[in-house]
Amino acid sequence: MADREDAAGDAAADADAAADTDAGPAAANAEVRELPESTVERIAAGEVVTRPSRVVAELVENSLDAGATRVDVAVDGDGTDRIRVADDGRGMSRADAALAVEPHTTSKLRDAADLESVGTLGFRGEALASVADAADLTVTTNDGGDVGTEVTVADGEVSVSDAGRARGTTVTVTDLFADRPARRESLASPAREFARISSLVAEYAVLRPGVAFSLTHDGTETVSTPGTGVTDALLAVYDRETASQSTAFEHRADVDFAGRTGALRVDGALAYPSTTRSTREHVHVAVNGRPVRNEALRAAVAQGYGSLLPSGREPVAALRLDVPAWAVDPNVHPAKTRVALRAADAVADAVESGVRDALTTADLRRSGEVAMDLDSSLAPVDGVDSDFADAAVIGQFRDLYLLCEADGDLLVVDQHAAHERVNYERLRESLADEAVPSASLDPAETVSLDPGAAAAAEAYRDELGRLGFDVEPFGGTTYRVTAVPAPLGRVADADALRDVLAALRDDAGTVGDDAGGRGGDAGVRDALLADLACHPSLKAGDALDDEAATKLLRRLGECEQPYACPHGRPTVLSVDEATLAAGFERDSARR
Repeated sequence: MADREDAAGDAAADADAAADTDAGPAAANAEVRELPESTVERIAAGEVVTRPSRVVAELVENSLDAGATRVDVAVDGDGTDRIRVADDGRGMSRADAALAVEPHTTSKLRDAADLESVGTLGFRGEALASVADAADLTVTTNDGGDVGTEVTVADGEVSVSDAGRARGTTVTVTDLFADRPARRESLASPAREFARISSLVAEYAVLRPGVAFSLTHDGTETVSTPGTGVTDALLAVYDRETASQSTAFEHRADVDFAGRTGALRVDGALAYPSTTRSTREHVHVAVNGRPVRNEALRAAVAQGYGSLLPSGREPVAALRLDVPAWAVDPNVHPAKTRVALRAADAVADAVESGVRDALTTADLRRSGEVAMDLDSSLAPVDGVDSDFADAAVIGQFRDLYLLCEADGDLLVVDQHAAHERVNYERLRESLADEAVPSASLDPAETVSLDPGAAAAAEAYRDELGRLGFDVEPFGGTTYRVTAVPAPLGRVADADALRDVLAALRDDAGTVGDDAGGRGGDAGVRDALLADLACHPSLKAGDALDDEAATKLLRRLGECEQPYACPHGRPTVLSVDEATLAAGFERDSARR
């Protein structure tokens, strides 16, 4: 059963706020205590703080576990100078605060048996001790008493004193990795390290929309969400278009979790198919309140969109998945960014079904122009033979596939993929090793970026210039675009800046700790050209006469790699006569 709400509805905001208020630890008033050795042996990750973003993640999760309705993050430089996380959660007593900085101490778990019912983001009791081992740490907290507590850990020494603070906790981390020069040298540039933090906070903001988040970098606020629901969170993290062109939804189902039935609930917001990105990094997923990187669930969201998504594009979505605590194991990754789900396939099917049902009734109307340039792109190349010179076009199927005969075989050609390959190779060959030409925008356009992309725009200013962009800050996370790439007169949309920044971030591994590179500027340049080639290419529903279809087939055969589009999808399928004969149970093709 699926229940849907208006994206801007008060009910959605109230539900979000209530869910986040109730998302604190099960043992709300439990004391901090040291875990038994047997439990430590089972759950300890030997966690080592590897970079500033991991510090932010651990501290934000502590705030959420404390029932905070507001979390303020402040970062100086790349985060090694100072990180400060303040919340309005329950706070700690003096005894609990003093014990919390010791290894394997927590209020969230009693023994290993509690893992089946743990409802908190943290549970190992390693975070504060690990941070204190790599930096100077100050914890200022108050559980509602007249006087607060300040616990300071510096050079291995712990001191406890009175402090003035309202209910809640503030954790300040300074001089991170000061005594570990090798670790500091392994970090990326300050801008790229901050981009990791910015992406992290933005993800928490859209997946815990009932909590108000802010992020300040070197005294300038870069993220601020009001904690009033998912639509307002999308508005703050993305832009007005993404927030307004989205639908809030809720889907419930009973799932067989490997022999044990349990209730599944998924809710959140889905941006309309007219608002897309080039990667799935903008499909945000939380399992029982924990942001996770689960490619199967991300794929399920994309599959729920089905054919609504343009080719090569990915959706923008924020989904919160709630399943019984016993159906998920959060203790499978040191950073807890991955979880193990029972009946993972059934869960993915339920997510896909919920997304599909929500989009079935949403108003997805969109408008746009189909750009076609057959005359120039299909002109033959002098001195180059075509692999399909002898092929004959015999028809078109559903205004999408060309049916052709060649050497006794039936060829089925995807006309969009074929035209995209043709356009891509023309662009690539025309530029060779030159910088990508630009076209000035008059008037200039403004583009709202998510916080991680805004940080990347600063970090990759030179690379953007070589790729044909001219951008400058225009306040907050908005950038003014005065020039865009324009190879062969193909003028990119200003919004292409988002895709290029995503590619640059992926190449440097700034989106995830284990993201891989794609070949530096050259890889990003090729991805940009592939996107530019896509937009003016033939689309599904574009009818071709026999002459145009023949030109397309001949020109495809002249390409260096005619059998795949620049995004890797096949352009041609071949069905030989023997296959057809076997399908019709004929003894041979000619009898």
